[in-house]
Amino acid sequence: MKTVIQIILFLVIAGLAYAVVESVQKPIRFQKSHKMRSTEVIERLKDIRTAQVAYKTRYDKYTGSFDTLINFVKTDSLQLVKKEGSLSDSLVEAGWTEEKALKVGLISRDTIAVGVADSLFADSYPIDSLRYIPFTDGEQFELGAGIVLTGSGVKVQVFEAKVENNVYLNGLEEQEVINLNDKARKLERYAGLKVGSLEETNNNAGNWE
Repeated sequence: MKTVIQIILFLVIAGLAYAVVESVQKPIRFQKSHKMRSTEVIERLKDIRTAQVAYKTRYDKYTGSFDTLINFVKTDSLQLVKKEGSLSDSLVEAGWTEEKALKVGLISRDTIAVGVADSLFADSYPIDSLRYIPFTDGEQFELGAGIVLTGSGVKVQVFEAKVENNVYLNGLEEQEVINLNDKARKLERYAGLKVGSLEETNNNAGNWE
């Protein structure tokens, strides 16, 4: 009987010890996985921002369609200025301007068309994956574009791309995700990762910046 009790006590103690260790390790594991996933999601959001800024340069507006944005990156071009020569310090001090130097042929400026994909991304970049959220089974970012009227009455083109914590952290410790969402809501922040805004002009900033 005594041996049985000793075994039971040993099992109870072992179980308690495991519970204590696990209570410490769970948040650590979550933080590690959270950092890994958020880093990759942020990089994808930055790429979406890069593509949107280029699109606006070309068409003077953003797009709320991934089909349009991806097609733009894959097939469209940007007008870039090829510069040859520059004004020396002595010419600047002498009052020369770039316009004057262009007229006499000291420098040249030519506009050339460069493919968007070639100018923005590496050759191996998976352009078609721009819409997809890393660590999900084909889930897509929420993408939108619009116009915000500033307090001074100026209309500003804006866009927003975002993903909720529940989506890109799916499969991790549920209670930790709940805690993360509660913290964001208490601070009146978006419970996820996003770049840009459809409600205010924020210079296309990400909420991690």
